[in-house]
Order: sequence, then C-alpha cells, then structure tokens
Amino acid sequence: MPYIGIARTNLGPLQTYQLILDELSKRGFRIGFSKHHWAGDMPFGLVLAETERGMVAVRWSLGKSFELRIEEIDEDAFEDFVEETLDYIGGD
Repeated sequence: MPYIGIARTNLGPLQTYQLILDELSKRGFRIGFSKHHWAGDMPFGLVLAETERGMVAVRWSLGKSFELRIEEIDEDAFEDFVEETLDYIGGD
C-alpha cells in the first residue's frame, strides 16, 4: 500500500527535498526514484518517492522547524492526495 506524509520545514525547497528523502531512509524506506514538485512563488511542495515498501507522497509547507508525519493509505486516497496537491501547485 502507498504512504502519504505531511511535512513542515523552515528550509528552502532543495534542502527540504533532501531532508525528506533522508528522513524516509532513516524510517526504512529504500528509495529507488524520487522527484520534487514546487512553484517558486509558493511555500509549498510535493515529494514523490518510489520505494521498496510502495509509493510515498509527502506534501510540505513552511513551518518553524522540520517535522514529518507518515501514514499508510489506500490507493484511491493516495491518487487523490497527489492529484489535489499537483493541481494546487500548478494553479488549476
């Protein structure tokens, strides 16, 4: 089953992307491929990772410090989460 996450960060997009990948690795997710979506004028983004345990999508936004919550969900909810986030980032 796939996973979704919500992250808060006080760092920029590139540092946040790396920090999320590092944290996923610490939690036992072996990442094969990842990508990062964000818009330059928004303090908001999405990290997608293919892992041995399944797909992971992490929505991040600015906060006071880094924190990450992960939960396992069903495939339909995962697709909705990713689609809504990408629509928001893309301005649709």
